[in-house]
Amino acid sequence: MYTTTNFPTKKAMREAVKRGENVTVYQPGGVFPGPSPSSAVVRDVDIEGPHYPKPHTWYAWVRVQGNRIIKVIS
Repeated sequence: MYTTTNFPTKKAMREAVKRGENVTVYQPGGVFPGPSPSSAVVRDVDIEGPHYPKPHTWYAWVRVQGNRIIKVIS
């Protein structure tokens, strides 16, 4: 799963969430189910970056509500 914005580092993604930016996630290709579009559902997911075709250099465990990151867990 990826963030909609192609963050080069985990730190950049974490800082954007901390600033309150609307950081959303998606699953390319729809192979695995993504977060529920319902804003009431909260779940934890793994994300990775940067986007393909660059090699993934960071991974994060985040809490999403709907498809928006509300907290970076690790």
